[in-house]
Amino acid sequence: MSSKEENALRQAIIDGCLRMNAEGHNQGTSGNISARYKDRMLITPSGVPYEKMTPEMIASMEVVSDEFSWEGPLKPSSEWHFHRDILKNRPEQGAVVHLHSTFATVLAMARKPIPSCHYMVACFGGNDVRCGGYARYGTPELSRIAVEALEARTACLLANHGMVAIGSTLDKALWTAVELETLAKQYYHTLLIGGPVMLNDGHIEDTLKGIATYGLQDKNGTS
Repeated sequence: MSSKEENALRQAIIDGCLRMNAEGHNQGTSGNISARYKDRMLITPSGVPYEKMTPEMIASMEVVSDEFSWEGPLKPSSEWHFHRDILKNRPEQGAVVHLHSTFATVLAMARKPIPSCHYMVACFGGNDVRCGGYARYGTPELSRIAVEALEARTACLLANHGMVAIGSTLDKALWTAVELETLAKQYYHTLLIGGPVMLNDGHIEDTLKGIATYGLQDKNGTS
């Protein structure tokens, strides 16, 4: 039986899915969300409309395992490979959000990374948001690509697919996903008028120095 704390996190995952759809960042059941709970990963089940999802339907998987095994009445999202591998390789991160948001997916279909066109690029960890290569959804190869594209970053695009955003908490991962879609939309529109004027590495480095005080903060100033 789930604890009160775990049940709250399960509900928060569902609420995050509903919010992403309501805000137009995702469509149908194309996205998926996971969050770390102790030594396990809680992840949305495969193919269930979010409005019909209940906390008991959220699948639970061991983070360190290499086997496809889960607890719960429904099998986990088909993208469980990269959710689990990201959490396994990035122990400082607590949640993974995967969306097919419109503008991030447009850039992913064109295989265009997002360069240093705005200082907000630094919020994802460096001077760009990478676009990883293509592999079929739900495969170990796509997981390898996602983990590689996220090295020293908190977001990436996946070629001809969508986006992945991560965060130390579920709220932070959701914030990162929304910020990435906003930046993708802005970059797309600048390409229509000749392309952006790029910031240099010094500009991005200066932003990175102040990044700890930007974005979602708790009352102690921790992001």
